[in-house]
Amino acid sequence: MPDTLLLDNSHAGICLVTLHRPEVLNALNTRLLGELAAELERLERDDSCRAVVLTGSRKAFAAGADINEMAERDAVGILNDPRVACWQQISRFSKPLVAAVNGFALGGGCELAMHADIIVAGVDARFGQPEINLGIMPGAGGTQRLLRAVGKSMAMQMVLTGEPIDARTAQQVGLVSEITQPEFTVERAVQIAQAIARKAPLAVRLAKESLLKAMDTDLASGLRFERHAFTVLAATDDRREGISAFREKRAPVFTGR
Repeated sequence: MPDTLLLDNSHAGICLVTLHRPEVLNALNTRLLGELAAELERLERDDSCRAVVLTGSRKAFAAGADINEMAERDAVGILNDPRVACWQQISRFSKPLVAAVNGFALGGGCELAMHADIIVAGVDARFGQPEINLGIMPGAGGTQRLLRAVGKSMAMQMVLTGEPIDARTAQQVGLVSEITQPEFTVERAVQIAQAIARKAPLAVRLAKESLLKAMDTDLASGLRFERHAFTVLAATDDRREGISAFREKRAPVFTGR
């Protein structure tokens, strides 16, 4: 069992993963990132897991990178940082990932939240990239994902000033999909994940991949991928089941084939 994560499999088809370094507001050190990457890799292979909810504590989703650990590394150490491989593994996770964010999501914490496909935030959440205050800049996707999520002007403001934005602003600029009271953030994220988990797994996976393609390719290439994925799904058992269930006015039973 991981030391820095809490795992809850009590929700059918859903795995709830909680970052657990409460003494340092879930600061992301090498151990936590390594355990998270390993857990997501395991869940990738687990057919019983249809979606994952990732959360932290009521006070902080993750307050950033572990500064004490970072201070021990020089330029060469950073270049060979084992956390790079962990971030790459996390970014390759193909199943639906919903983040439930309360409190601080700063620096690496904001970058980790942006790895999720959907972010549900408590009204007290704060998102920011304060690395500029340490004489550095975001290094785990904070410039690239943030600009795609909130647009150039807001991304520039957040990264160059280091000032965080609140949950309402995050929703207005497109970083967050929903805002809840903090005590309901995880519950709402689980509800969304459960709704996704009831859908056809192959359709969910290809739909997610197609949406992500739209962020990093031109329109013509994205449309080609979408048409190909649509054609692939047309030959699946789940497509036939979905149409039959609709016509018979019953709930579909998807098998992932």
